Amino acid sequence: MDPAVRVLTVDDQPLFRGIAREVIDATPGFEVAGEASNGEEALTAVETLSPQLVLLDVRMPGMNGVEVAQRLTASHPETVVVLISVEEAADVPSAASLTERVPFVRKRDFGPGLLRRLWAAYGQ
Repeated sequence: MDPAVRVLTVDDQPLFRGIAREVIDATPGFEVAGEASNGEEALTAVETLSPQLVLLDVRMPGMNGVEVAQRLTASHPETVVVLISVEEAADVPSAASLTERVPFVRKRDFGPGLLRRLWAAYGQ
């Protein structure tokens, strides 16, 4: 059996981090690697936890998710980064330059099926 995909959730809202944790725990083949509440914590967590998949909120105080995604895709190209937001991708123009290699999903669509589809499409 393949080892579980390690997922880091980055969101400034504890409520969504909790929902993501429940979805990850309920999805066979995935496990929670850790959580971060802002961009700086996310960059440190990727270095220390080595997740394979990072769920990254777009709108956070300080360093936003788009900036973190740009840094992570440059420094850790093997890590799958997914931008996640309450908004539509078209409402986040700064994300447009990333959408070819960084998928963008809405929080309301996030669940086990989407998690599996993202990994199947973008994972190693």
